[in-house]
Amino acid sequence: MATVITFYPVVWVVLSSFKTLEEFQTSNPISLPDSFNLMNYKNVLQNSSIDQYFLNSIIVLIGVLIGILTLSAMAAFAIEKLRFKFNQKMLMFFLIGIMVPLQIALIPLFQIYSQIGLLNSYLSLILPQIGFGLPMALYLFVSFFKNIPNEVIESATIDGCSIYRVFFSIVLPMSKSVIVTVATLFGVFTWNEFIFAFTFISDPNMYPVTLGLRDFVGNYGLTDWGQTYAAITLTILPTYLLYFFLSKHIMKGMTAGAVKS
Repeated sequence: MATVITFYPVVWVVLSSFKTLEEFQTSNPISLPDSFNLMNYKNVLQNSSIDQYFLNSIIVLIGVLIGILTLSAMAAFAIEKLRFKFNQKMLMFFLIGIMVPLQIALIPLFQIYSQIGLLNSYLSLILPQIGFGLPMALYLFVSFFKNIPNEVIESATIDGCSIYRVFFSIVLPMSKSVIVTVATLFGVFTWNEFIFAFTFISDPNMYPVTLGLRDFVGNYGLTDWGQTYAAITLTILPTYLLYFFLSKHIMKGMTAGAVKS
């Protein structure tokens, strides 16, 4: 029942994207479309800047994932496997970031970005999302690295592997499931992110898809709901497809470290 309640709005939006303007005005809001009319999608693709919005979101997505995956994987490996002094305190320091709400940083970040000229730039969206996503990503990597036997690393070191080669040639290839999990989790978060974009971006040419949806609200708040729902469908489609094809890897990565092998 909970699944139906959660998934129904998505189905309703997709079906409504095929309705004409006349159907919205005359038919029941929850009725099915008379036909699968693709005109709304054609108008969205031809008469809006959704392609630019998608490009902006993809650039931000790539930047965030590269930053989070690189920093969290390397930091987790050092904390869990190198066992330096105060490594557990370092881990706790990072995990404190999970409890920090991102809303309290919006005004300070806006002032800083304004002073150094980062407003209306990709970095203004990439940097805070890396910072706030790093604690959770680090925790997932640390939990996974606990299951990698220390003997594997010790044997590679005895054979002459440097610590960098151990990490890139042995540890990372063994960590595909958690890499996919972190990439998918924060990929969805980044794609759907609105607060940072709304705060730091005012140039329409820099809008991600979440801000671009406002294009379909016309004068005096009038909205072409058919085109709006079509744009929403195009926006959510990549995340649903991504999760559908990678769900097995995601569940495996999320449960890594829950039990000892």
